[in-house]
Amino acid sequence: MNTSFGYRAIYEKLFSAYGPRRWWPGDSAFEVMVGAVLTQNTAWVNVEKAIANLKRARMLSVKAIVETHPRRVANLIRPSGYFNVKAKRLRALCRWIVAEGGVRRLATMSTEELRNALLAVHGIGPETADDILLYAFDRPVFVIDAYTRRVFTRLGAIEGPEPYETLRRAFEMSLGEDVPLYNEYHALIVRHGKETCRKKPLCHSCCLATVCFSRGDDGVRNPSDNRY
Repeated sequence: MNTSFGYRAIYEKLFSAYGPRRWWPGDSAFEVMVGAVLTQNTAWVNVEKAIANLKRARMLSVKAIVETHPRRVANLIRPSGYFNVKAKRLRALCRWIVAEGGVRRLATMSTEELRNALLAVHGIGPETADDILLYAFDRPVFVIDAYTRRVFTRLGAIEGPEPYETLRRAFEMSLGEDVPLYNEYHALIVRHGKETCRKKPLCHSCCLATVCFSRGDDGVRNPSDNRY
């Protein structure tokens, strides 16, 4: 990992290219939490359909999800994929919220305490936990996802397979504790990874091309670089 890498400079380039993202969409902390579970292994457009189904059925609440049969929950969130698995995860999350005294009680917990508690919930891994911490509870926790690994590996800032916690701490130490910055930065990385720095990247239209380690002299990605 390149500890002297200009993480903030990359943010500025992405922000100039794409503008503010105002992410994560959601009308409440609980809706953000539900979205964080549903977005696992699927595109956000599918999550929006699933959440819309829950809203129409008046099922977007802790109480409704806990008290409703898992098959009904699964049917409503079907658009998000892996719906049976995600229904179980949503119910586990909701039971945990109830046991902890509700979302407002969770908001009073320290970031470390809340993160550890989230990681103990069935189906909640580091990325999902940090999505919830950052976007639902405004905690200064940087989210590391597949787009982050792809983009910053190609930039030459990281090797790629580093442990999640190693990468998270590297970003946080470089950027300082800044919730709005983390929020925008992660959203910008996702936008860039989806639109430009794809598995087969569009280097000719990349706003980071001039600083990209993997860009060839002809303006395209070095064909020997098969990382991510």
